[in-house]
Amino acid sequence: MIFPSPDKAELRAALRERRRAYAASLDRDTRAALEQALDEALAPLFATAQIVAAYHPMTDEIIPLGAMARAKRADLTVAFPYFVDRDARMTFRTGTPLDPGPWGILQPAADAAIVSPDLILMPLVAIDRAGNRIGMGKGHYDRVLPGLRAAGARLIGIGWDFQRIDELLAPDPWDIPLDGFASPRGLEMFDA
Repeated sequence: MIFPSPDKAELRAALRERRRAYAASLDRDTRAALEQALDEALAPLFATAQIVAAYHPMTDEIIPLGAMARAKRADLTVAFPYFVDRDARMTFRTGTPLDPGPWGILQPAADAAIVSPDLILMPLVAIDRAGNRIGMGKGHYDRVLPGLRAAGARLIGIGWDFQRIDELLAPDPWDIPLDGFASPRGLEMFDA
């Protein structure tokens, strides 16, 4: 079954609710073990990366910070999304996300270097087997992915296992398919 675009908002809402409920159901040790499994799944990607970008998580998103610590220990440059204000285009800046940004999410300092990552670990609400992603709906990644893809960046969605759905999503014209999906279950790379 292919979900047409009008159903994207419905699917986003349902899967966000499922993600909230799932994260709330996890005890601390189980969540830590699942996030450690995600870190292990992502580790092979670091062998060919120089600049790795991820996100500072919201409460119910899987936390990629352990993987970012691993990348830093491997002497890779780590970066996180940065916004000057709510109307600004997202950039990636180096450093630890310590300052609250305009969306209430921690981001690197304003004077941190802007970089172009070659490996981007992206949050998502859902992803299908063709790499079509549903994000949070604000379009921040949609606006920056074309340039990063053109520069050769690998785009990897990360999330809980159930966020990889079997149904195909009908991509919008601006959607850029991702190269793979990582979850505690492992890393799945999609055919180009």
